[in-house]
Amino acid sequence: MAKANMSLTRNAMPVQDAKVRAHNFDEVALGYTEEQAIDEANRCLNCKTMPCVEGCPVKIHIPAFIAKIKEGDFEGAYQIITKSSSLPAVCGRVCPQETQCESKCVRGIKGESVGIGRLERFVADWHNTFCQEEPVKPTSNGHRVAIVGSGPSGLTCAGDLAKCGYDVTVYEALHTAGGVLVYGIPEFRLPKKIVAKEVDTLKKLGVKIETNVVIGKTLTIDELFDMGYEAVFVGSGAGLPNFMGIPGEALNGVYSANEFLTRSNLMKSYLDDPETPVMKGGKVAVVGGGNVAMDAARTALRLGAEKVYIVYRRSMEELPARREEVEHAEEEGIEFRLLCNPTEILGYTNSENARDPKNGFVTGMTCVKMELGEPDERGRRRPVVIPNSEFTIDVDTVIMSIGTSPNPLIKSTTEGLEVNRWGGIVVNEDGLTSRNAVYAGGDAVTGAATVISAMGAGKVAAKAIDEALGKKN
Repeated sequence: MAKANMSLTRNAMPVQDAKVRAHNFDEVALGYTEEQAIDEANRCLNCKTMPCVEGCPVKIHIPAFIAKIKEGDFEGAYQIITKSSSLPAVCGRVCPQETQCESKCVRGIKGESVGIGRLERFVADWHNTFCQEEPVKPTSNGHRVAIVGSGPSGLTCAGDLAKCGYDVTVYEALHTAGGVLVYGIPEFRLPKKIVAKEVDTLKKLGVKIETNVVIGKTLTIDELFDMGYEAVFVGSGAGLPNFMGIPGEALNGVYSANEFLTRSNLMKSYLDDPETPVMKGGKVAVVGGGNVAMDAARTALRLGAEKVYIVYRRSMEELPARREEVEHAEEEGIEFRLLCNPTEILGYTNSENARDPKNGFVTGMTCVKMELGEPDERGRRRPVVIPNSEFTIDVDTVIMSIGTSPNPLIKSTTEGLEVNRWGGIVVNEDGLTSRNAVYAGGDAVTGAATVISAMGAGKVAAKAIDEALGKKN
């Protein structure tokens, strides 16, 4: 085994040139080579206390899988990861490792932490490229569980239960499985073939997936129990977009980030003759500073926008998006208009007929300048309007990316299901709701959060379901 690599810096991730990638939907990050992966793995000190594991919501045994990479046993590394994670190729790409496992890495004290996420991605991609062995479908234990939603929490719960022998069916409202992984995250960050491969692996474990089924409309949770399911896990996500409530939000050319990204990612509006078009070209303003805002801005650029702005009411230090995504956006030419906030979206009318679908188009956005005041309840300095600071940005499209709320359909059609004032389903530490044998997790509980935190909630609920139904054996 090679000796430890004591470099203070991690191996750089190979990426497409910024000028090239800004005009295509190919994946930006290209992944480590075998040599780079082994070299990066040798930066791991294999700490006995394993602080990185504590930082992982699904508790992957990180030092153990990295040790296998050091030996060149990439398939062995994959098998260790999949004991804890059903979606390693996804997590290696989109999880915010810098604030989770990597933030606990002791190598980060005097330099850069080990590139744990990059190594996880490498291992998953190596397995998907070279391993043809089919997963073994476990022996059935005779119990049936229904999963509502095929996003990261639902797929994780389904995978963990299937590995224990449960007969699991996932009900997905859209026509493709994957939830936010397919409708929300762009191809250049997470190729859809990666998600499809992970879903296919779960199917081979015995998980059944029913698409175009809207729980609360097509079927209710009560009807699922009537069909013979003994437990239900709700992972329906947070698909209800928030708006600012300012004048002009009803104009043509104003989108929620959810709608904009769904039209592009899942419904292929980027095609030359799409069935579900979006506004292309011109100047675009994306309001918000999270990862979804970065995704929307970079998608708009790839769809042909001549200029894209990120409009955010705080400074760069408070901007919540991953640093890597912010850096990629800046490299691609996206302009950050910080410490400013919209007050009105401007437009014009080109028809006397108010029912004309071409009635009312965006022409600009009025904003006010902000300064940071005292910290709010979360410790972030509260933005305060600077008097008489109004200015106008010339734009043709505005994309609102200021958060989402849990889908209200489940709570409105399920009697006795307790929700909080934000619409999130209330659960206990095991993911159990106020309804017997109904569990929930992910964004349906917390509101919009990370993929890996949703996966962690799915694992918790799967364990609780197994313990509850196992007592019936």
